[in-house]
Parts: sequence; structure tokens; C-alpha cells
Amino acid sequence: MKKYHLLLLSILSGLLMSAAWPMRGFAGLLFVGFVPLLIVEDTIYHHPKRFIKFSLLFYSYPAFLIWNALTTWWIYNSTGAGAIIAIAVNAMFMTIVFQLFHFTRRKLQNNLSAFAALVFYWMAFEYLHLNWDLNWPWLNIGNGFSSYYRWVQWYEYTGAFGGTIWALVANILIFLLVYHPTPKHFSFRLNSRNSILIPSILIWIFVPLFLSFSMYSSYKEKEKPVTIVVVQPNLDPYKEQYTVPPVEVVGKIMKLVEPYLDSNTNFLVAPESAIQEYMWENDINTFKSIGLLKDILKKYPNLNLLVGGSTRREFAPGEEVSNTARKYTDADIYYDEFNTAMLLNSRDSIQLYHKSKLTPGVEVLPTYKHFKLLEKLAINMGGTVGSLGTDKERKVFTTVNSVKVSPAICYESIFGEFFAEFVRNGAQVMMIITNDGWWGDSPGHRQHFSFAALRAIETRRCIARSANTGISAFIDQRGDAHQATEYWVPGAIKDVVNANDVLTYYVKHGDYLARIATWSAGVLFLLSIVMHFIHKKRKFYK
Repeated sequence: MKKYHLLLLSILSGLLMSAAWPMRGFAGLLFVGFVPLLIVEDTIYHHPKRFIKFSLLFYSYPAFLIWNALTTWWIYNSTGAGAIIAIAVNAMFMTIVFQLFHFTRRKLQNNLSAFAALVFYWMAFEYLHLNWDLNWPWLNIGNGFSSYYRWVQWYEYTGAFGGTIWALVANILIFLLVYHPTPKHFSFRLNSRNSILIPSILIWIFVPLFLSFSMYSSYKEKEKPVTIVVVQPNLDPYKEQYTVPPVEVVGKIMKLVEPYLDSNTNFLVAPESAIQEYMWENDINTFKSIGLLKDILKKYPNLNLLVGGSTRREFAPGEEVSNTARKYTDADIYYDEFNTAMLLNSRDSIQLYHKSKLTPGVEVLPTYKHFKLLEKLAINMGGTVGSLGTDKERKVFTTVNSVKVSPAICYESIFGEFFAEFVRNGAQVMMIITNDGWWGDSPGHRQHFSFAALRAIETRRCIARSANTGISAFIDQRGDAHQATEYWVPGAIKDVVNANDVLTYYVKHGDYLARIATWSAGVLFLLSIVMHFIHKKRKFYK
């Protein structure tokens, strides 16, 4: 096989993975997307003298660059430089993971251990992407089934990492079936090896499918009705959202929702950052925005109102200051700024939750504690700029005459284990408030919407999703979306959803598959290092 063939195979992998991605891709391609890359790696593995050291980095990078570029190019609509950096760097991370698999295969010289390493290394990489400051789990493979959520109803046991294992193992089995390092390369002869691989592939792919379809058709929600109104005010995030006075925003919201509100409505849900008056939490009841919202509650005393806004909290003298604290220019006083979800009702004091999975480069900068000057590099998308404060716990709101609920703010809805913590803490209905208008009418907002179906399946919780500029909807416990709104069209929707207090296996145990894989990856990598030095020692003595 000529070297340019390897580049073509790499490009093919990138195109296959891109064509598999939601919402308009076909998820079945996830089972073969890595096969061309595995052929590239196998060719380099069996012909080491033809290639220089680390040549796999060069041959595999195009695949990951294409995959990242074709599926997340829409970041460019909000930040051109940020998009280029995110796409290029994330593709390099993926390439390094693939190179580590190749390194382990060379050192252990055992295909079973090597292919297990590919699965473990990739899952460890995805797990890292869920849990560090540069988090970017958008392209975690398990997310690729979000448009085909009926295929993965068993996520309530495995979470999205179950989908990652499903796809990666399928790729390995299909590669072993169709490719051999011989002059003919490709072979479909029915020999003893293939007579094992063919049924293994069919069982591996189709048994989970049949199981999922059975779970989908048999799943029944328990009746525990909650009436919710969701509003989509459609404020332009670039021109209106941070300049329109709160009185006009509240007025627009009420004009949209008034026909749907009555004494039996339990919740009104408005999107992330809907109220843009920088409110000090130390004295939050004095602000005009809060007064306007409380006026609504006077008219509907049984209503619980959930809305996003921007808040600040000043640190008391002697109180420990957070890593994200900002200092007044003219006083030795510190404060934090937050992307906040607020719940108001006629009975309780205002309940606040601060967004805690922050968007890298916009709301959080890595190593901020040690390099505060990095804050000047934050991308300004309107509103609060720089590293924001967060909450240490996933809060559950108490309500008037209704069930316990929790808000997930925008980017937080991509993080399965994080999202499940709200449910583990007692949330019976989940609410996602977001502002997807930054990316324009692109795949970005549609992909983000599709991921919510996976969270509903993992937790078996109904979700009320309020997006400032689409897509707003109600998502039931099987992942089905109801009354999905159109992009860039203001409106309101009303539905009755069922609360649930049963905890799924995934909610109880979180990303246990990823933790097992990460420990296993560490063991295999250390073993590879040990074998590397053993081989060097043998060569020295020879």
C-alpha cells in the first residue's frame, strides 16, 4: 500500500465519522468510522522500516481534523480564533490518543492487549474531557447516537460511555474481519477466523439494538403530572440580550406566556441569561428585575418561576476568597460573578444555582488561580467575561405545591454524570435553560438539543428545555421530544410532564465504565513503558 493511500484512508475516516454525527448524520457509520484509521495503523505497524518514528501522528491527524472541522465548524460564528484553536487542538489530542494505542501495540506485541488499550485510552481521553478546565466532550463517541436515541435506551445502565464502547469494539471487530496485512489486504473468505468474527459482529451490534427497541416500547412513565410553560423570547445575543432593559425583557416574556398561564400551572421556565441586570446576591430583593418577577407571582401564587440571569456576590471581610474572585479597582474588596439560575415563588426566598460546568475560553480559563493575567484572553460574547464562580453541589429547588426540580445551564447538559448528580440529589424533573443563538442557525444548536435526549434516558427524567433562540421543547423519559420550537421564532409552549423519583443504575453509579477504563489504561500504559525499557536493555546487551 502506497503512502498516499494511507492519507486517503485517514481522510475517509474523518468523513465517515462526520457523516455519522447528529442531527442529520447516520449513527450506524460510527461502527465503521475508525476502520480506515485502523488499516493505516496496521500498515505502519507491520512495515516499521518504511516509516519514521511517530509517523502515525502525521497520517492520523487528517482524520481527526476533518471530523472536528466538519462537525464543530459552527463555533466560528461566535469566535473565529477560538474555533480554529478548538478544532486544531482537539484533533491533536485525539491523534495523540491514537498514537498511544500504536505505542502500546508495538511494546506489548499482543493484538488483544493493544485493541483493549485503544478502547481504554479513548475512554480515558473522553473522561478527561468531562472533568478538566479545557473540557470539550462534544465529540465523545457516545454522543453520536443522540439522534438515534431509540438505539441506546440501555444508557440508563451505562451512560454515554456505553455507546463509546459499543462503537469502538464494533470498529475493531469489523477491521479484523475485512483487513489482513497481506498483498491482497482485503479478504472475505469464510475461514475459521471469520466464522467466529461474523457472528461476533452481528451479536455485538444487533443484540443491544433489539434490547434497546424492547426497552423503548415497554417503558411506561408513572403518572405524576407537572404542568410547565416554557418560553422562547428570541433575544438576539449579539444585539439585544445585554442591552434591552429588564422591564422590556419581562414584558416580552409575559406577552408570550400570558395565554398559557392559569392557576394550575406549576412552572414557568425562561432561558439562560434572560434577565441582564447585574444583581448583587447579598441584597438581591432590591433589584428591579426581581420586583418585576415577583409581580408575576402575585397574579399566579401557585407558580414557580425559573429564569436565568447574571449575579454577583461580594465576599465578607475575613471570608476566604475564591480562585475566581475579582477585586474592586478602588477598594480592597472581592466579589464573584455567576451565570445563575433563579427560582422564585410566593413562599420561599429566592433560590440560586450557579452554572458549574463552564465554557472554556469564555467562562473559565485553565490555571486561573496561578495565571490571573489569562483572564484578559477571555472571549467576549457579551455579558460577563472571564472566569466565573461556581457551585460545589448540584442544587435541587423546593417548590410551591409541586415536585423538586433542578436546572442545568446550557453547556452542563452535555455532561452525563454531572447532570445525573442533580437527580441523585432529589430532582424529579429536570430543566435545561440555554442560549444557543451564539452559533447561528447551524448544526451547533441542533446537536446541543439532541444531546438532551441522552440525559433523559440516562436519568429517566422528563426535561423542560427553554432556549433563548431555539430549540425549546419538552423531552419525556424515553427521549422523545414534544412541541419542539423553530429556530429564531419567539413563542411559548405548554405541556404536562410526569415527575419521577426512581434512580437508574447510571444515576446511582455515574461514569463507572470510564473510571474502570481509565485505571485499565493506566495499567496498560505503565506496562508498555516497562516493556519499552526491557526491549532497550535487550538490544543493549545484544
